[in-house]
Amino acid sequence: MSKSKPDRYVGIDKDINGGMTTIGKIIRDAWVFELIPDTETCEGWNLAGIDALLQKVNDEWDKYGCLVSNLPEPLFERHRRIHGEAFEQARAAGWSGDDETYGEE
Repeated sequence: MSKSKPDRYVGIDKDINGGMTTIGKIIRDAWVFELIPDTETCEGWNLAGIDALLQKVNDEWDKYGCLVSNLPEPLFERHRRIHGEAFEQARAAGWSGDDETYGEE
């Protein structure tokens, strides 16, 4: 009997690598754009819910040419704060970003 992937998300606060995952980035960007409250971890969400959130996040990024530098000042500062805090917390938990930069060998 093989283990299958869970059909519900564990929540960004319980995600691997301190939440430095694709889903974690979607959630943090959703916080930036205030699509969900920044207290929402998305714990228990199914893939369809995450995918719907991704579409909303992508729609917001499209307004700014998908560039942080094009965000208006309040969103730019919010992005810097949310993602900066996430990087600090993930590093403190042992994440280095090497897998994302160099890939696994």
